[in-house]
Amino acid sequence: MASHRRPKQPSRARVSVLTTAAAAAVALTSQAANAAPSDKPSKEEVKAKVDALYEDAGRATDKYNGAKEKQEKLQKEISTIQDNVARGQEALNEMREGIGQAASAQYRTGGIDSSIQLFLSADPDDYLDKAATLDQLSSQQVEQLKKIQEKQRALAQQRQEAAEKLEDLAETRETLGKKKKEYQNKLAAAQKLLNSLTAQERADLAEDEQRASRDAGERVELGKDAPASGYAAAALAAADTQLGKPYVSGGSGPNSYDCSGLTQWAYAQAGVSISRTTYTQQNDGTKIGRDQLMPGDLVFFNNLGHVGLYAGNNTVIHAPYPGKVVRYESMDTIGSFQFGVRIAG
Repeated sequence: MASHRRPKQPSRARVSVLTTAAAAAVALTSQAANAAPSDKPSKEEVKAKVDALYEDAGRATDKYNGAKEKQEKLQKEISTIQDNVARGQEALNEMREGIGQAASAQYRTGGIDSSIQLFLSADPDDYLDKAATLDQLSSQQVEQLKKIQEKQRALAQQRQEAAEKLEDLAETRETLGKKKKEYQNKLAAAQKLLNSLTAQERADLAEDEQRASRDAGERVELGKDAPASGYAAAALAAADTQLGKPYVSGGSGPNSYDCSGLTQWAYAQAGVSISRTTYTQQNDGTKIGRDQLMPGDLVFFNNLGHVGLYAGNNTVIHAPYPGKVVRYESMDTIGSFQFGVRIAG
């Protein structure tokens, strides 16, 4: 038989606890809703973080460029060594063939000399170390065997050198991959931050950058500041022709550039060869202070994270970072100035 008991009513204490808990939950939800807007970084904070990420990406790019340059150098060196080994092996084969012909001649005339027989069946390097056998050979044969010995030693050394460089090349390629991934991660993080801004905030940031670039370009008057040298003037003029070209990681011209790619290309047009990365370009000339800068000098920022060409009037022409183009910009908006470098031509 079914029970018809009335449901038990909650006690006043239980109702009070539930009511208090519900009120607290509503209050917390309200506080979280009110706190959410304040947790969102401001446009200025986002810009500072994005700038820092771009600096890190620039350093990763520079190390990538250095590894790539090393890879290309190693590949050329390995190719040269392998060519030398191939030619050396051919020469060694010819020498051995000469000894073989001598053995054949002796065989036809009555037998092979025991010393040559020993040579044909053993390593001449080991054979020649046994001085007691040298008197069994003619002076011509001794000289020929010594040449073979020297050639074998040289080839062994070259093969060892090639093996070491191949190992170095493998490590360099691994570094390339890591630096490329690091660069891509920094860019992705920067883009994620930018995407957190409203469309209006992003438009305001873009306008601020365009204004800085435009104002810097209007302030440049090279006639008032003498270039550091004729080469510096030529490099600066070359860089000026690249205004508007896009920043691309690893770009070295003439269609796109990263920061050190632009400076290297500009000086190359002036007939002066400088190295590829900011870390090496800092050693390509004489370091100078800010008050000594002249148009055409290299200018370094952000702990060697960036380089450009000083254009005069506190202005730099440079390839800024991804998404931007070669432009003039005030030194005050680029970052922390380190030093200048004057390139001797």
